Amino acid sequence: MNIDRKIDLIRREPTEEIVTEEELRHLLLSKSNVRAYDGFEPSGLLHLGSGLLRAIKLQDFIDAGIHFILYIADWFAYLNNKFGSDMDVIRKVGEYYIEGWKACGVDISKVEIKWSSDLAKMPEYWETFLKISRNVTINRVTRSVAVMGRRESEVKQFSFLVYPIMQATDIFMLKVDICQLGIDQRKVNILAREIGPKVGFWKPVIVSHHLLIGLQGPAKMGGYDESTQIDLQISSKMSKSKPETCIYIHDFEEDIRDKIRKAYCPPKQTELNPVLEICRYIIFRKMDSLTIKREAKYGGLLEFKSYNELEQAYRNGIVHPLDLKIAVAEALNEIIDPIRKYFENNEKAYKLYEVVRKFEVTR
Repeated sequence: MNIDRKIDLIRREPTEEIVTEEELRHLLLSKSNVRAYDGFEPSGLLHLGSGLLRAIKLQDFIDAGIHFILYIADWFAYLNNKFGSDMDVIRKVGEYYIEGWKACGVDISKVEIKWSSDLAKMPEYWETFLKISRNVTINRVTRSVAVMGRRESEVKQFSFLVYPIMQATDIFMLKVDICQLGIDQRKVNILAREIGPKVGFWKPVIVSHHLLIGLQGPAKMGGYDESTQIDLQISSKMSKSKPETCIYIHDFEEDIRDKIRKAYCPPKQTELNPVLEICRYIIFRKMDSLTIKREAKYGGLLEFKSYNELEQAYRNGIVHPLDLKIAVAEALNEIIDPIRKYFENNEKAYKLYEVVRKFEVTR
């Protein structure tokens, strides 16, 4: 595969930013075994963003011939007070994540799975952690706590300062060339680029993907990031701990219909519209088209072969919000049905799901 095709795959949505594309090109030209990772704090049931969207983007990297690591950040969930910092519970959630990604279409044989609790057992891990600590200020670390879903004003525990330094340490201990995480993780990845050469390492390339907006629509900006655009994404993103804002990969057909029916979807508004985002980042990546079924007196059937076609029609008022919602709910049910069946038919996966769904998500 030529380099341009590899870059096209990596650049493909939901990718939102590459820092820098020139460095990415040089990396792909100069190194045969390029390594990338995405990290996941076990923190609750998987939804469209943490399950399907991640599987879609991961497949782009696999298709581009990148060695990919799925990093289960169990110690990070502990530091972030998830599930009362009960490591037995956190571990179960991590095991459930693996089954969830399988259900979403990830071929686990083509990726490497690592746990932060195993990485942290290595003596050189803490040596690297200390080297990074010596080269970063408290203010710089505090500005990076958005990676935890926290604001700077929430930094009350020392563990909140440990978290970003550990995340930067992971990058070098995993020996990854590309950090492929959500745009909310950008600050720590930039920190790693700044610190890497100072402590004898490299500058990783950052590939940041879009965060799906929650079904409630845009929220008030929460002070997570200096960038208005990124702050709005973090403030408004789909949240596992707020069932009304998200579609879980386990939701039944009636749940999906009900949630989509209630979703924020103003007529003709294409920006910050969660229903259209599901079309753009999920449906048109999983299906060849989206069909809007209407009675003849309301214009009849409409079929869209691309998101751009749909967006233009919606902006022009050709597609009514209710008709769009009905079509999206139907398409999502078709996409999620095999995931539900995977959990129904796989005893291990089903038991993990049954255990995890009973745990109370803490913040």
